[in-house]
Amino acid sequence: MNLTELKALHELPFFELIQKSRQVHEDNWDQPEVQLCTLLSIKTGGCSEDCSYCAQSARYKSGVDSERLMEKCDILERAKVAAETGSTRFCMGAAWRGVRGGTKRFDQVIDIIQDVSKLGMEVCVTLGELGPEEAKQLKEAGVTAYNHNLDTSPEHYPNIVTSHTYEDRLRTIQNVQDAGMSVCCGGILGLGETITDRLRLLEVISNFDPQPESVPINSLMPMPGTPLAENPQVDTFDIVRMIAVTRISIPKAKVRLSAGRTRLSDEAQALCFFAGANSIFYGDKLLTAKNPSVEKDQVLLAKLGLSPLAPKLPQKELETAPA
Repeated sequence: MNLTELKALHELPFFELIQKSRQVHEDNWDQPEVQLCTLLSIKTGGCSEDCSYCAQSARYKSGVDSERLMEKCDILERAKVAAETGSTRFCMGAAWRGVRGGTKRFDQVIDIIQDVSKLGMEVCVTLGELGPEEAKQLKEAGVTAYNHNLDTSPEHYPNIVTSHTYEDRLRTIQNVQDAGMSVCCGGILGLGETITDRLRLLEVISNFDPQPESVPINSLMPMPGTPLAENPQVDTFDIVRMIAVTRISIPKAKVRLSAGRTRLSDEAQALCFFAGANSIFYGDKLLTAKNPSVEKDQVLLAKLGLSPLAPKLPQKELETAPA
């Protein structure tokens, strides 16, 4: 969709907008299901980038210490717990500028992915910038989706990040698509952007070919020590509007209600689900930020009559499953 179309949608009266987005949602997602995704930081802190919102940047005194890559056995243990508690997608994030084939850390990540992919969940990773050969290796290792958020509009982006460009991000996304992986790409609300910036982000994302398989909508959780530590909280109705416009413009994507849920009431989250959100990050922590507890999410979904998306059987099990 183009910016003019997106603005026309966003400017609709609130109830008219969410009625439209609900219809699009039901046309494309006819079951009352929410995908539960678990996000684990497998390498925390010490990142060389200067993303203004991120506590993991080595440039800011945020209190987040630099850690080494987690041991594979510890990652597998967390992945198994995620599967046992209902997650159908396991996302692994590393605080790196990017990865390069032939290095020890990339080989370690490939080894981890190969084992995690045997657990029957979708495997998503976010490792920073990615070249074409590295993308192919990740695909072969078992990665189903690569997360690389654009964060905001091309125009506002230089105000948030200067250590790499918007074009760098778009190049990584193209490499991911060329390798045959799904793209997980969204943004962050509350970076000091305008409504036009938010809609420009959607304009760019909705014109990917193919469109992203999932779109995380994050609300900034201001982190102490970062340049955006004092940014105000995003208005709940702005979040719902963004989810609604995302659902209409990218109808077949999982729209993931992501960071910032700890600040939303159950009623606010219910509005987000009605407007088109059908995926959440599940577990007590999102990288370095807090997240609602597993038990709290289970209670909320039950109240709303929503079911966790059922896990897909691994291919070997599908071949032996009874007809």
